[in-house]
Amino acid sequence: MSSVTKDTRITNELNTILNTQLANWSLLGVKLHNYHWFVKGPHFFTLHEKFEELYNTAAEYVDEIAERLLAIGGKPAATMSEYLKLATIQEAAGENSAEQMVEALIADFKALVENMKSGIEIAGEIGDDPSADLLIGMRTEVEKQSWMLSAYLGK
Repeated sequence: MSSVTKDTRITNELNTILNTQLANWSLLGVKLHNYHWFVKGPHFFTLHEKFEELYNTAAEYVDEIAERLLAIGGKPAATMSEYLKLATIQEAAGENSAEQMVEALIADFKALVENMKSGIEIAGEIGDDPSADLLIGMRTEVEKQSWMLSAYLGK
């Protein structure tokens, strides 16, 4: 395989990973709004505020990822139907308890991190430090939020 073909394949893989992140963060933003609106129980005020913080972060990540894709010649997914096809996480389903909401977010964050690891590796292979840096920064924050949510659950 020629280096040009290999570089094109790797660049396409990075674009796919970034679009998966874009789709996941878009879907997660919707899920977090759902949780924000429907959380109930003794921890309502804490979680209501936390979910708002997280959906604002999700919106920032969507914009950063889409702009990075455009900067490297990619095409960001930009419709809900594309997001639903590309996403590796699930929409909010039915009524969940506050604890189930937090557990679902922890699972989603783990899935996001696994995808980020692949993106960081691929970006490194092609010398795309800005894309790697973007994903490393996001990974750092997601792992921190996952730890904090686990601590909230006492786990």
